[in-house]
Amino acid sequence: MITDAGTGPRVLLRRLREVMAEDIQPQARLDRIARLVAANMVAEVCSIYLRRGDMVLELCATEGLNPEAVHQTTLQIGEGLVGVIAETVEPLKLSDAQSHPKFAYRPETGEDPYNSFLGVPILRSGQMLGVLVVQNQIRRHYTDEEVEALQTIAVVLAEMVVSGALVDLEDFAAASDLLTRSWRLEGAGIADGVAMGHVVLHEPRVDVVHAIAEDPAVEHEKLTQSIENLRQWIDTTLARPDLSSTGEHRDVLEAYRMFAHDRGWIRRIREAVDTGLTAEAAVQRVQGDTRAQMGRQSDPFWRERLHDLEDLSHRLLRHLAGKTSTAASEDIPKDAIVCARTMGPAELLDYDQQSLRGLVLEEGSATSHVAIVARALDIPLIGRVAGLLDRVESNHAIILDGNSGEVYVRPQSDVIDAYAEKVRFRARRQAQYAALRDEPAVTQDGVPISLNINAGLLVDLPHLGQSGAAGIGLFRTELQFMVSSTFPRLRMQMDLYSKVLDAAEGRPVVFRTLDLGSDKVLPYFTHDREENPAMGWRAIRIALDRPALLRYQIRALLGAAEGRELQMMFPMISEVPEFVAARRLVDRELSRREKLGLKPPSKVSVGTMLEVPALAWQLDALCQHVDFISVGSNDLLQFLFASDRTHPRLSDRYDSLSPAVVSVLKQVVEVCNRHNVPVSLCGEMAGRPLEAMALIGLGFRKISMPPASVGPVKMMIRSLNAAALESYVQNLDGQAQQSLRAGFEEFAKKHGVTV
Repeated sequence: MITDAGTGPRVLLRRLREVMAEDIQPQARLDRIARLVAANMVAEVCSIYLRRGDMVLELCATEGLNPEAVHQTTLQIGEGLVGVIAETVEPLKLSDAQSHPKFAYRPETGEDPYNSFLGVPILRSGQMLGVLVVQNQIRRHYTDEEVEALQTIAVVLAEMVVSGALVDLEDFAAASDLLTRSWRLEGAGIADGVAMGHVVLHEPRVDVVHAIAEDPAVEHEKLTQSIENLRQWIDTTLARPDLSSTGEHRDVLEAYRMFAHDRGWIRRIREAVDTGLTAEAAVQRVQGDTRAQMGRQSDPFWRERLHDLEDLSHRLLRHLAGKTSTAASEDIPKDAIVCARTMGPAELLDYDQQSLRGLVLEEGSATSHVAIVARALDIPLIGRVAGLLDRVESNHAIILDGNSGEVYVRPQSDVIDAYAEKVRFRARRQAQYAALRDEPAVTQDGVPISLNINAGLLVDLPHLGQSGAAGIGLFRTELQFMVSSTFPRLRMQMDLYSKVLDAAEGRPVVFRTLDLGSDKVLPYFTHDREENPAMGWRAIRIALDRPALLRYQIRALLGAAEGRELQMMFPMISEVPEFVAARRLVDRELSRREKLGLKPPSKVSVGTMLEVPALAWQLDALCQHVDFISVGSNDLLQFLFASDRTHPRLSDRYDSLSPAVVSVLKQVVEVCNRHNVPVSLCGEMAGRPLEAMALIGLGFRKISMPPASVGPVKMMIRSLNAAALESYVQNLDGQAQQSLRAGFEEFAKKHGVTV
C-alpha cells in the first residue's frame, strides 16, 4: 500500500526534486531514489534497471537486494519479469512472482524471500529506458493506485535519465533508437538539389524541464485553458476556405479534433496531474504510454492514428509552453534543413533565406504551393517521406538529395564523404552552367531557342539575370494572393507587376491571370466544397463568373505596364467563346484608360494557356483570336491521362514522352505554325534536358522552366543538331511503343547530346 498523505506520491515527488538538486554523484543519487521509493511504497525492495544498448537491462540501484549485484546483474529484454515489462512496456503486478513462467532467478541478488512483485516501464516519448520495480515478502495484491504512483515516479526518473543526472549517457540508451541511429529514408524528389546541414523542426518540440508540480490546481487550470486553445485552433483551421475540400490536411485535422475531444485521453492526462506531475509531464506521460501500446500495432490504420495523436500531443505541449510560433521566428543554424509534416508557401517565406538549405516534408507533392516557392528559392525539397518526424531531432545532421528523393538522417561517415563529393561535383556543374549564362541558347546548326523562367514572387526576380534567361515565360500572379492574409489591393498588385517589369529590363514577361480554385483556394476567398476541384470551378471559370475580379487584375496589369509592352494570358480556357469573353474584358479596361486619359501600354498581347485537351481540337478557330498560345504541360498531361498529378501512386505512372503526348504536342505546333501564332510550352517537361530536347524536335522554339533548369537545358541545346533531331521525330509517326523515352535517350547518346 501507499503511505498516508504526509508521505504520499506528491510528497515523494517533492523529495525527488530535492535529490535532483543535490550536488552528488549519479550513483549516489540513484541509491537515494531507490531508498525513497521503497519507503514511500512501503516496500522491502526497490530496484532500478536501466537499458544498456539495444537488448540489455542492467541493475543500476537497489534498496533491499544484495548491493553487490548492482551493475553485475543483467537481463535480456524479454528475459525474466523485468525483461517482460521492458518487452511489453506495460506494468506487471504479481502476488506470487516466482510462480510466473517467466520468472528468472538470479542468486547474486538475494531476492529469494520476496514474493510480491510490481514493476513499471520507465518511458520517455514511448521509448523504453528501463524498469522500476518494488517487491514485498508477503503475498499481496498491489492496487491500481499503487501502479499509478509507481508510473508517476517512472516519468520523473525518465527525465532524470535523459538529463544525465543518473547515468553516463554514452553508456546507457537514454534516447530512442529512432532518434539515435542512422536512417536512410525515401520520398519524392520535388525540387532538385543536394543539401547537407542540420535539422530544424518547423514546429519545435517542447522539452519538459519541470516534471514535478508545485500546485496541482494551477496545473489543472493551465491544462484546461490549453486544451480549449487547442480546440479553438483546430476549429478555426478547419473553417478556413482552403480546407473546405477533402484531402490529407483536412483528414489530419479531423483526427485532431476527434482526439482533442476524447474524454478518455483528457481524463488520463488529468489523472496524471493528480499524481503530482506538471501538466506538461502529464501530457508526455500519457503520450509515452499510448505510443508504447499503439506502436506495437501492425495495423497501418492504428499506426497512422498514433501519428496523429503524437502530433496533437506535441501541439498541446506547445500550447502549454506558450510556444505556438514556428521555428521561423527563432535563430536557425546557417545550414538549416527544415523538417515538417506539411507547410504553406507563406510559412516557407518566413525563414531566413540566407540560412535555409533545404526542406523535407512528410506530405507534399511536386505541384503543391510550397513546392513552387521552394523552386523559386532554389532550395532542394523532398516530400512524402514517411516516418520523418519520428526519426529527426533538432540540430541533428541530415542530408537530402532532391534528385533521387533520398534523405539520410544522422548519416555515417561514408555517406557524408560521398555526398560531400556530390556537392563538389554539383558545384562544378553549376560553375559550368554559370559560364554559359551569357552564351546564346543556339543549336549547333544555328537554331535559336528562347529559354525563359517560371516565376511568381519577388524572390524569383534575381534568377532572371543569374540564369541568363531570355525572359519570364510564365509569371503566376496567384502566388501573391496565396502568400497574403488579405486580398491584395489595386496598388499592391500594380507595385508587384511594375517591379517584375523593371527587373526584366526590357525582356519579355508573360503574366498569367489568376489561376484560383483546384488546390489554390485563398483563405479569404469563399469557395464551395468540390469533389473534383482540379476539374471544377477554377481559373477562367471563376474569372468569367466574377468578372469584377478579373477586371480588377487587368486594370492593375495595364497600370503597371504603362508605356511598356504587356503580355497576359488566361488559364484553363476550354472553349473559344471563353477566351473571346475574357479578351473583351481587356478591351473594356483599355477603353476605360483611354477615357480617363491614362497612358496605355505600348503594346498589349493577349494569349491563352492550352491545358484542357478539348482546346487542342479547336485550334483553327482559336488562332483567329489569340496573339499567342502557351502549352501548360502539367495540367494538359493530367487531363490527357485522367490522372491526378498529385497522387503518389500515379505521379510516375504515365510518361510525358508517351506517343499520345508527343502526338498532341506535334499537332499543336503544326496548327499554330500554319496560322503564324507563336507557341511556347511551360511546365515540368521544359525543365528536363531530355524532354526539352524532344520539344525542340517537335518544333517548339520557346520554352519556360524553373530557373535552376536553364543551365542544364542550355548546355543540351548547344550540343544539339536540331535538323537531325527533327528528322528523327518525323519518323516517329505510327510507333506504338508505350514510351518514346528510350528512343530519345538513344538519339542523344548517338549524337553526343548532353542530357
